[in-house]
Amino acid sequence: MISSLAPSTQLFLANLNRIEDQLSQANEQLSSGKKLNVASDDPAQVEQLIQLRTDQQQNQQIEANLTLAATDASAADSALSSAASMMDTAIQLATQGANSTQSAQSRLSMASQVQSILQQMVSYSQTQVQGRYIFSGDLSQSPTYQVDLSAANGPPDANGAANGVDQLSNAAATQRIEDPAGGSFASSQTAQAIFDDVDSSGNPLPDNVFAALNGLLTALTNNDQTGITNSINNLQQAADRLNNMDAFYGTVENRIQDASTFAGNYDTQLKTEIGNIQDADVAAAATLQTQANTQLQAALEMEGRMPHSTLFDYLG
Repeated sequence: MISSLAPSTQLFLANLNRIEDQLSQANEQLSSGKKLNVASDDPAQVEQLIQLRTDQQQNQQIEANLTLAATDASAADSALSSAASMMDTAIQLATQGANSTQSAQSRLSMASQVQSILQQMVSYSQTQVQGRYIFSGDLSQSPTYQVDLSAANGPPDANGAANGVDQLSNAAATQRIEDPAGGSFASSQTAQAIFDDVDSSGNPLPDNVFAALNGLLTALTNNDQTGITNSINNLQQAADRLNNMDAFYGTVENRIQDASTFAGNYDTQLKTEIGNIQDADVAAAATLQTQANTQLQAALEMEGRMPHSTLFDYLG
């Protein structure tokens, strides 16, 4: 199609469209704060921007997971510190009970205290965070153990006594925490691994917390001085196990802190890179707006001064 417009008019309209596009772009950047609002603004940068936003979302999810894991690890650390302290109390009671000057009645009184410690130890195995049993492995909606002083279903310990508890589940703890720096790490232990260490046949090992306490409870109740003395070694090994498990969670807390610091720094880096691509340079946009407005006004004034004679002006 042949244009009926004069070349000068066509040039004027082309320049006018260019200036209006610049003005529109400047206004859009100033109002939105973004220089990349739609893909057509800068197609070459779109793919990189999408990848950066994907990386940011993934990193933010990792940060949320780390926050939850930190809460769990802190609760576990607190519970196991208390459990280790109570085990020290049990060792003191065993040492007192092994003394030949103790009477059967005094040992019964000690037995009552040990029973309370055993019940509290089971309570520690049932530690919850936001309704989740953090020592129940992959079955975190229910506890792994409950107190049962008869423990008819429990295997006997070295003294022929059951371990004083019923095991309700034996789920493994397979959850791992993703490290934003790469890889992952185990973040939890099960109640069985912590409190109820057994051999391949299911028999309590010497460091079994429940069995050690129940062995002392049985010996004190029966006024068995030899059994009380023999229980001290198991109690000490059980205490060492609790301290080792507490140290495990201390290590987990440190790793979570390091990972959280890395994730926070990475998030800042991603925000900077995203901002470099999509955020407007307000000063430059304001300058562009001013220049475009000036050019637009000048162009319109120039066009207004141009002669607009037609063929009819020369006809009589």
